Amino acid sequence: MEKTFDPAAASSPARAPATRAEFINSDDKDMLRVARDLTKDLGQASGAWYWPDMLLSAGIGYAALAGAILVQSVPLAVALGIVSALALYRALMFIHEITHIHRDALPGFRTAWNLLVGIPMLVPSFMYEGVHTLHHKRTQYGTVEDPEYLPLALMKPWSLPLFVLIALLAPIGLLLRFAVLVPLGVIIPPLRKMVWEQASALMINPEFRRKPPEGQLAKRVFWQELGGFVWAWVLLGSTQFIGWRPLLIALAIVSLTAVLNQLRTLVAHLWENDGEPMTVTAQFLDSVNVPPPGLVAEIWAPVGLRYHALHHLMPSMPYHALPEAHRRLNAELGVNSTYDGANHKGMVELVARIARSTMGGRASA
Repeated sequence: MEKTFDPAAASSPARAPATRAEFINSDDKDMLRVARDLTKDLGQASGAWYWPDMLLSAGIGYAALAGAILVQSVPLAVALGIVSALALYRALMFIHEITHIHRDALPGFRTAWNLLVGIPMLVPSFMYEGVHTLHHKRTQYGTVEDPEYLPLALMKPWSLPLFVLIALLAPIGLLLRFAVLVPLGVIIPPLRKMVWEQASALMINPEFRRKPPEGQLAKRVFWQELGGFVWAWVLLGSTQFIGWRPLLIALAIVSLTAVLNQLRTLVAHLWENDGEPMTVTAQFLDSVNVPPPGLVAEIWAPVGLRYHALHHLMPSMPYHALPEAHRRLNAELGVNSTYDGANHKGMVELVARIARSTMGGRASA
């Protein structure tokens, strides 16, 4: 079952396919078949994983946030702020699972998550639902129609730090969106259209324009935006009673959470596509797994996101099943297989690879 792409062998007249693209095209069905056959029993989302994980992460995050606001010691406040950011980051990443799991799989989970995490952090689930799935469409991945793709490896070196640092402004932007732009959009339809198209999705592609919501999503958008509007003004109004310090600390913690997510996004793909449609295997190889034994990736890529390439093979597989799915596929396909080609050591290696590409040459495959 092991297959390795060897550029030297591919250049031989006796070898077919003769190019990397042809090799990828020929390998799609084999990899998908193995992935499907080996993981048939792993596709059921379990509430025994989702509920405790989400609730505990949110609980720790908010408790540490309260501690960071209340303590007088600056070093302790910083430590609690870091704990809060990491825990809330994990809780926030369940938005990815909400987007993929079947609507009937975990009754009440979406609503609970929005009330406990999405609306308080001003990132309700509508900002991912109906958008993220476009990133998984075979004909749209890596193209201008993909809201979550930029060819970062083909861009200028300064684009990488700018890509990460711009996330620092995310909390202020979200507060402005819900407190000011949402109510103004009610009375100024062109503004509402602009806000919906360009500021209503967790996207990194500035060329993407979101289409109007339909059906059940449109109803959820109304209630979630209303909740975000009310909460944004509760936060702003609180400054008149307890001062600005609590809100500024909270914004700083959410900024750290946003930067963590942006760093994860930076290394979720190799970003080497130039805008052309890609095969499933090409999309897989442009995506990244950072599997064990290292534990650090579980912090910066929580809730199954350390298996991002595997997720692109099987988008609907619940996060708690991905480690076992990876173990089975890795054991079956082996070292130097196409599957193994998406496995990487860690964030430092990946950032270095992308940085080398921006500074004059593509990282070697």
